[in-house]
Amino acid sequence: MIRTLIVDDEPLAREGLRVRLGLERDIALVGEAGDGPGAVALIRKELPDLVLLDVQMPGMDGFEVLARVAEDCLPSIIFVTAHDRYALRAFEVHAVDYLLKPLDGTRLREAVDRVRRAVAMGQTAPPEGLVNLLASRERRPDPGRARRWAVREDEHFVLLRAEEVDWIEAAANYLRFHARGKVFLLRGTMAALEQSLDPRRFARIHRSTIVNLDRVREIRPEWHGDYDVVLSTGDVLRLGRRYRDSLFR
Repeated sequence: MIRTLIVDDEPLAREGLRVRLGLERDIALVGEAGDGPGAVALIRKELPDLVLLDVQMPGMDGFEVLARVAEDCLPSIIFVTAHDRYALRAFEVHAVDYLLKPLDGTRLREAVDRVRRAVAMGQTAPPEGLVNLLASRERRPDPGRARRWAVREDEHFVLLRAEEVDWIEAAANYLRFHARGKVFLLRGTMAALEQSLDPRRFARIHRSTIVNLDRVREIRPEWHGDYDVVLSTGDVLRLGRRYRDSLFR
């Protein structure tokens, strides 16, 4: 049996994969996760043979999940995502497969067949190229860049990590950090905050808004010529014209 995990932040997507994989007699589903940290914990616990992994998820993306578990367990990976911009060409030759949503049942069966052949031949580990590619993608923040903040929650403070932040907005003399499904306050200015952030992870899209680039799902043009930035959280933010070119770059 091929012990398999499903990792996707969309319940309907997990259900669809569960139904399709349930038709495969040698696939044993041993768990599901809906975000990056949950995926890391589940992979370390179950040590699966195969993980069907989304790329863009709350907490951390699919690449970061693999980087976190690489020393403990690096199973065969089938990426299942709605986005073709995430290193599609590179991962088609290194991962088992890279499937785009809406999922094609035939492509999924072909990908699972590749895993079967690898398991039958004793090749349970992914190619060396994938390991090297993951190592090269692992984010190492620049020295001096902010990685965490002590932010106010009610009458106390909590420690908030950079990868947990969805977006940040200015509010008079304060900054509002949107993370963990909540809003946290920190006294400061957008200009000072922008200088302290890792530009590979965060981008300013408006004079009062900074976003985590990993949360950006789409940039949507509007009829009047402006753009909206749609996040994986469902938030829709306005893209200021003066920041448009730098965001696209």
